[in-house]
Amino acid sequence: MNFKTNKKLDMDRLDPTNVPKHVAIIMDGNGRWAKKRGLPRFAGHKEGMKTIKKVVERAVELNLEAITLYAFSTENWKRPPKEVEFIMKLPSQFLDTYLPELIENNVRVTTIGHYDGLPEFTKKAVQYSVERTKNNTGLVLNFALNYGSRSEIVDAVKQICENVKQDHLNSDEINEELISNYLYTNQLPDPDLVIRTSGEQRLSNYLLWQVAYAEFYFTDKLWPEFNHDAFDEAIIEFQNRKRRFGGL
Repeated sequence: MNFKTNKKLDMDRLDPTNVPKHVAIIMDGNGRWAKKRGLPRFAGHKEGMKTIKKVVERAVELNLEAITLYAFSTENWKRPPKEVEFIMKLPSQFLDTYLPELIENNVRVTTIGHYDGLPEFTKKAVQYSVERTKNNTGLVLNFALNYGSRSEIVDAVKQICENVKQDHLNSDEINEELISNYLYTNQLPDPDLVIRTSGEQRLSNYLLWQVAYAEFYFTDKLWPEFNHDAFDEAIIEFQNRKRRFGGL
């Protein structure tokens, strides 16, 4: 089975040699997609799972290094319990369905967030996929589950303080690079591009430190509508930006 799409790249507009290394995506709009069609919110979340496959397909074709998907935030626990339970089953459903293709296409599954706070069935599915793909060297498919950026930064500060206290670290050594090394994403490059669907234009406590110099791309498309062509458009927009990193 080949993890490829029939949707051809627009080579006249998209330069495959100039793509972001790491794309972070806030997958927003599943519930609104379902509501527009008179369907329960669960249907939107299930349809959104298919969109993940499409985006991963294109990312593999473009040879991206990593995609981080905001799958469930620390604030999402406020949603109705039945909806939360359904969302927590989605990683298992996605990975059970597509893991063979991910393995075949050299995709490595990772996760960031408060892993211990996840339901046992979610942890089991994620851990199995992480273990099965740990030696893959292609695209990193990173799920942010039970993730909050402020909490991540607090965890990093606590670890740094503890290491200073234990004399494993001198306070003079603390700089931006060191702090980055204490974040959950320390094995990944910082995102070059952040995509948010559904028309919302905020970060929602997502990778606040890591996206300091990322390009932002907001689209009115709801997440289940975000297909290969929509992902291409985001990459093309990224390629049309001039990244200055604070310079001229």
